[in-house]
Amino acid sequence: MQSIAQKTEWALYPLQTQMAMVQPHWYAAYTCANHEKRVAAELGAREVEHFLPVYSSVRRWKDRRVNLDLPLFPGYVFVHLALRERLRVVQIPSVVRLVGFGGLPTELPDTEMEIMRSGLSQSLCAEPHPFLTVGRRVRITGGPFAGLEGVLKRRKNNLRVVVTLELIQRSVAVDVDAAVGHLGGVLDLETVSVG
Repeated sequence: MQSIAQKTEWALYPLQTQMAMVQPHWYAAYTCANHEKRVAAELGAREVEHFLPVYSSVRRWKDRRVNLDLPLFPGYVFVHLALRERLRVVQIPSVVRLVGFGGLPTELPDTEMEIMRSGLSQSLCAEPHPFLTVGRRVRITGGPFAGLEGVLKRRKNNLRVVVTLELIQRSVAVDVDAAVGHLGGVLDLETVSVG
């Protein structure tokens, strides 16, 4: 049985927050520098659904070349959980906090995260890009990233779409030519209304 204080505290939260307490959503967990893989391993051990997108990078050292898998969004691991279970994440030593505003974690769009997960699992060319909000906005209408919106960029003779996660102010560049050739996807080149 709940006490009067617990009922009153619960009533102070808006309805949207109350729903987030019980329904799982995607959140960004901010981690200590270079601890993303450790956090992902610990989340796996605690059976928390998580997503750590990585990309392959060749680093040249003095005597050899090394192929490294680096986080696509440095400093962040994405977790899918109900807010009432957030202690399972924030108690991990290398997790700083769940990203949010006003003391409450802010959820990421579920559809956008699912598209990112499925698109990046097909090992298409994607790499980090500086945070970008200005440019010609496009919507990918086909292929593994269908439904995502971003800014169209040209690199050499290839088209790229820079997809931005506004909450964490990080961007990732996706090779559109590879996506188009992979599953016959296309771009909707009409300008998308901005907020």
